[in-house]
Amino acid sequence: MHRIAKAHSLIGIIALLLLSISTAVAQITTHTGTLADGATFLIEVPANWNGALFLYSHGYVTPGSPNPAVDVGDSATRLFMLSSGFALAGSSYAHTGWAIQEALPDQIAVLDQFNTLVGHPLATIAWGHSLGGIITAGLMQRFPERFDAALPMCGVLSGGVATWNTALDGEFAFKTLLGANTPLQVVNIANPTANFQLSEFLLSQAQATPQGRARLALVAALSDVPGWFIPTSPEPAANDFASQEANQFLWDQQVDFPFIFAFRAELEARAGGNASSNTGVNYRKQLEHSVDREEVRALYEAANLDLDADLDALEDAPRIQADEDAREYLEHNLIFNGQIHIPVLTLHTKGDGLVVVENESAYKDVVDEGGNARFLRQTYVARAGHCAFTPAETIAAVETLLTRLVTGKWPHDLDADDLNAAASALGPNFNIFATSQGIVPTAPAFINFKPAQYLREFDAVDHHLVSTKDTR
Repeated sequence: MHRIAKAHSLIGIIALLLLSISTAVAQITTHTGTLADGATFLIEVPANWNGALFLYSHGYVTPGSPNPAVDVGDSATRLFMLSSGFALAGSSYAHTGWAIQEALPDQIAVLDQFNTLVGHPLATIAWGHSLGGIITAGLMQRFPERFDAALPMCGVLSGGVATWNTALDGEFAFKTLLGANTPLQVVNIANPTANFQLSEFLLSQAQATPQGRARLALVAALSDVPGWFIPTSPEPAANDFASQEANQFLWDQQVDFPFIFAFRAELEARAGGNASSNTGVNYRKQLEHSVDREEVRALYEAANLDLDADLDALEDAPRIQADEDAREYLEHNLIFNGQIHIPVLTLHTKGDGLVVVENESAYKDVVDEGGNARFLRQTYVARAGHCAFTPAETIAAVETLLTRLVTGKWPHDLDADDLNAAASALGPNFNIFATSQGIVPTAPAFINFKPAQYLREFDAVDHHLVSTKDTR
């Protein structure tokens, strides 16, 4: 009842907001400080605060990198939110890396700081990108009484165990087929820098031959890595397998291999051992369910390479068993039980090769199994890239979630045309995308889309899942 009363008290404020948005930022009161565990926090409150607070959870920070407190994903969205009367808050988390263990209590501590420094919000909305997406969903699961709605964006919503198991699949296939006689380590990584450098050398070698490219396509397929890399480029044609593989190579080289062959060591240090397993996984059947299966078959045929022989090699290779205590650490940090009882809207790009779009299927499955489908809606953008949203697309999602919070109904069944119209109406200052060459005008690209099944689900409802559902 307390949550209902808070939401109803916002109806007039937010209804007016959705009709007319100003981009003139009112005076901002900024609060900063340090939490008990050393994490820093940032709170921004506009003079025209409407009573709503958005708590932002940031993404993965590479160990050793600067780790400031962050309260919003980009400057244009910050302008919109503050000018519209929303307060923003967020923390740095006490450590970098797979920092879920620290992030969850740190974010709640920020809410407590907000209550002390500013006052109690009428409504609190959790939102975040990437690792911040899984943290956002984790906050709802662990502290449901503290939130009224949530917006996980490009989130690791398959959960920690499934995500790192999926990474293991790619590592395992790469090592077996392209690095069998090398010291490349897939788990229990002793020297992450040297291990990553070796992986990059082997990757470049493989990319230089048709046989190597075919095997790299198979490696990508076992994790459903998309064949689309550059956000401002069109998606390759469905039968343009050479371009798809070239894009998967870029995902491996520039994004994925640092995580799976280097940053895994940070997780293992946290967990006290290897948290991933591929025992019982049938890679032949996993390929059958991959969105990249036709590409793999075509490239193997073009390279005059025996796909069955390579799948047999994966079947015969010694499997990897997780250390029980380490896996339990990763289960706690974090897998999902589907128990959501507030409006949750997710946002994901179709061509995400780091946190693949099939993460959304995994989350939907566990929410559906928990009987809570009415609270969840999922939206998709036709663009390559990880968290590659325009400010307008983000704001359109925010407006949609606020409408659901206030009215109790999801608007227009979240049709892509309606979302694109809402984003377009925000004007040229928000329909932009940042590239290495500068800011480029970018039209909204919401699509009506249903992602494929996640290949390696693992959740609190059915934690024995090891591969696609019909291969158990």
